[in-house]
Amino acid sequence: MHFTGTVYRSPYWPTWPLLEITQGCTHNNCKFCTMYKDVDFRVSPLDWVEEDLKELAADTPDARTIQLLSANPLALSFNKLKNILEMINHYLPKMEYIYTVSRVTDIRNKSVEELKVLKELGLREISLGVESGDDWTLERINKGYTSADILEQCHKLDEAGIAYWMTFFNGVAGREHSKQHAINSAKIFSQCNPICVGTGGLVLFPDTPLLEEAKRGEFDPLSEKEMMEELKLFVENLNINCNFITHHTSSINLSGANFLNRKEEIIDGLDYLIKNGNLDTMARIRANKVSL
Repeated sequence: MHFTGTVYRSPYWPTWPLLEITQGCTHNNCKFCTMYKDVDFRVSPLDWVEEDLKELAADTPDARTIQLLSANPLALSFNKLKNILEMINHYLPKMEYIYTVSRVTDIRNKSVEELKVLKELGLREISLGVESGDDWTLERINKGYTSADILEQCHKLDEAGIAYWMTFFNGVAGREHSKQHAINSAKIFSQCNPICVGTGGLVLFPDTPLLEEAKRGEFDPLSEKEMMEELKLFVENLNINCNFITHHTSSINLSGANFLNRKEEIIDGLDYLIKNGNLDTMARIRANKVSL
């Protein structure tokens, strides 16, 4: 298999087989991220992809799912993706469910009709690294799109029938814009139809612009308590029934299905953590994280 670097894959999707069709990230310029800092974006040669599929056909001929790598394979054109998906179906004829991650901008150059074709070829679920629905925050962390872009592209996915996840990046706006980040993100997310909303907390990793800004006093990160308060505000304003997953460092499990049915329970759990949680321990666990 042609895995050219560190493999990042979603732990919520089947972990095998994996198929690398791109390397790196087309944007690679978010202020909080180093995942692909030293990796130039490249498209895997088709002969590599075909060789890998032949190997998978020999090892797992009955595979019904596959996860496409790397950071944002949907940056490829419709025709290139169609070719690759057809190849997947040729070598793995029982294929039913193709997963991948994506940037919001990757959807722009594909029509709804083209997305429907990709869905029919097996592209059923996408994880969108949205991070925020607040325009000030999106510009501040250099995401490369606006809240209007999020709505437009997610509605295209809705029309095409492709399921998607959305992420809320807790703490990434800093203290200055925390409330607006939480409230406006929830408003934008609530106008979409994700099957899952996932949240995680900011870690200032070495060699990130956001850490350097914090050192210069240009970015004021939230305390652990403030992170929980921001997440609570996001949850209070989120009004869609979806799965809800949080990667926070607390010992309380707030993740699960049927968000609207559990909303008050989640808020109560966050209230408990704000008032009684071992925030020092949670902060140490966060500080020891090595990747997003």
